[in-house]
Amino acid sequence: MSEREYPVAGLPTPSETYSPGDAVALQLDALETNDDPFENAGIMTAYNFASPANRRSTGPLDRFIAMVQSPQYRPMIDFEEAVRGPVEQDENYAEQRVTLTGPNGQTTTYEFGLSVQSVGEFRGCWQTDRVVVV
Repeated sequence: MSEREYPVAGLPTPSETYSPGDAVALQLDALETNDDPFENAGIMTAYNFASPANRRSTGPLDRFIAMVQSPQYRPMIDFEEAVRGPVEQDENYAEQRVTLTGPNGQTTTYEFGLSVQSVGEFRGCWQTDRVVVV
């Protein structure tokens, strides 16, 4: 997918009305039922919320999908439960930890790092810069 085809049409996108916690929640809601309304729609929603810097480092959509399907991020797809920690936020940066429980009962904790975009289509919106296992 080329940058001009970003964002993926028909799926949630960043909005100035969303807090950083809202942005994380929308991504988690989509990933919880990854293939609804179509295959990998959850991952594509996360891609829509990825900051320009994030997309530059993770590559085009097909590489982003492969990354999320890798062992490190696979627990984010079709999980059973999400426990979201508090959002730690300053003016332009926020972090939130999320513990996900998979169908097998295994838990994995991730930390989302988000920032307010200063340029581009989603200027003024919170987008995800990184998601790391903690």
